[in-house]
Amino acid sequence: MYLLEAQYLYQMLGGMVTTIQLFIVSWVLAFSVALTLVVIRATELSVARWIVDAYVEYHRNVPLLVHVLFWYFGMPELLPESVRSWLYQHNAEMSLAAIALGLGAAAYIAEDIRSGLRAIPETQFEAARAMGANYLQGMRYVIIPQALRHAVPALIGRALLLFKNTSVTMAIGVAELTYQAREIENDTYRTFATYGAATAMYLAGAFLIMFIGARIHAYYAISGGRNA
Repeated sequence: MYLLEAQYLYQMLGGMVTTIQLFIVSWVLAFSVALTLVVIRATELSVARWIVDAYVEYHRNVPLLVHVLFWYFGMPELLPESVRSWLYQHNAEMSLAAIALGLGAAAYIAEDIRSGLRAIPETQFEAARAMGANYLQGMRYVIIPQALRHAVPALIGRALLLFKNTSVTMAIGVAELTYQAREIENDTYRTFATYGAATAMYLAGAFLIMFIGARIHAYYAISGGRNA
């Protein structure tokens, strides 16, 4: 069995770093957008709820690769020439890939948090209003924290899926782990060693996410028991 030389391992480690960076930026964007969607969806405004539903259905029913290609090849055409030139000079692939991944994941995360919202008793909403909190204050300090506690297992699964989906961005030239593995395999023809190393790195990243998720879940379980 052939092993990869040090230079190729360093190249793959560079791809892993890019994958982690892309995952973190996409997750922060996705989580922020998802929280906004949940807050809007929980209002009594039918128009606002219709807009959120349309957003969710659009992103859940169009393949992720199409989103990535659309943001990279389509969206820049709508920008002014000066903005488009600046974007392409400053790693447009990475930025647009993070936006595409983040907005797509936000639709799923919003539904996970919304499911957690349904597990909260109506008395919690009434208690927030009785305390004098307005809608946004009640959602921020009372409702959303409880919804996130219920949604932790689902959010861990979404994080894992987003981490793996970063590989899709190789289609637009993002030098993440899968992209680097393909380049090394084309150069060395050592398919087993190359993709075996990539698999090990993906597994390490996934186990790290699961470990962090388990710690967060345990923290919520302990704090929930104390508050009971």
